[in-house]
Amino acid sequence: MIYVLVALQSELPDKLPQGYSLVYTGIGKVNATYAALKTVLRDDCSGIINYGTAGAFDSSHVGELLQIGTFHQRDMDARPLAELGETPLETRLPSKEIRLAQGKYSLGTGDSFVMSPPEIASDAVDMEAYAIAKVCALENTPFSCFKFITDLADENAAEHWQANVSRGAQLFLATLS
Repeated sequence: MIYVLVALQSELPDKLPQGYSLVYTGIGKVNATYAALKTVLRDDCSGIINYGTAGAFDSSHVGELLQIGTFHQRDMDARPLAELGETPLETRLPSKEIRLAQGKYSLGTGDSFVMSPPEIASDAVDMEAYAIAKVCALENTPFSCFKFITDLADENAAEHWQANVSRGAQLFLATLS
């Protein structure tokens, strides 16, 4: 079974094609980590896809579905013990980013709603994907990630996210067919 992890039901309704199962994680890295770990430990888990919404910094991406290939933890700041985005004293995944073979866009994950470009540059920002990617990497579970861009991660981000949160569902479902 391939599990699709999504933060909120408003992002993706509960009907998926056969062979896929939906898990709602809740918002944020802690909730996403917990849901991802519970899912990868299931005997029937053959892979995880993360779908959700994200903000971007290039207006041409608004309304697009991006396949993510590089993940950053934008809010890990333990300087001077480690570089920005790097977990200090990490031995299991020593790089400060996670890269997938597929996906050409980068994503910065953190537990804050982004309304201006963060210090760690990326194409888009969200609140869950890095955590799910890390669990999958540590557990050697196949992983892919798609983000629908709802807003420009600016002072209007919250309003635009609320208006567009459900608009990407059909684009994502088309990738599963």
